[in-house]
Amino acid sequence: MASLSKARQNPKEQLFDEIDRIDAGMLGLETIRMHMQPMAPHLDRETNTIWFFTKSDTDLADAIGEGARAHFCVVGKDHDYHACLAGPIAVDKDHTKIDEYWNSVVEAWFDHGKDDPTLTMLAMRLDDAAIWASTGNTLKFGWEIAKANFSAGEEPDVGVRTHVVFEKTADEQRQWLS
Repeated sequence: MASLSKARQNPKEQLFDEIDRIDAGMLGLETIRMHMQPMAPHLDRETNTIWFFTKSDTDLADAIGEGARAHFCVVGKDHDYHACLAGPIAVDKDHTKIDEYWNSVVEAWFDHGKDDPTLTMLAMRLDDAAIWASTGNTLKFGWEIAKANFSAGEEPDVGVRTHVVFEKTADEQRQWLS
């Protein structure tokens, strides 16, 4: 259940915890006219980067060019947490990250394991995120709906909406541009 107090006090930590709890979210490019697609996130909290395994010959990998930007949408396992993250994305066959995030689920997609010639990764560096955390308490939800229906101009208070901006050091900015 999403904690509304954590959404107010430490939304970045809550967002990262939610990303770690999900199996997949929806990833899409900002300027390319193609549908978002389900992808399994692998979060690097230290660098505010989400890594995704993919094949180099996919439409998504082909569409990523210099300066590409992406959105990644998350729905929490309890359906009381939603987020949309944005940032630059690049194809990056980082062998360190492949080793770090490799598991039996990933292996099932690649016939030749880590030596598969189409194996690559996408690295999405987070710029910002919009977050919506709502109450999972049906009694509170019902009470807030009833109050709003009987009070003109009042909206139900059933959650928190916040915005997180991810800071980047000068070194991180230079590293991402190189």
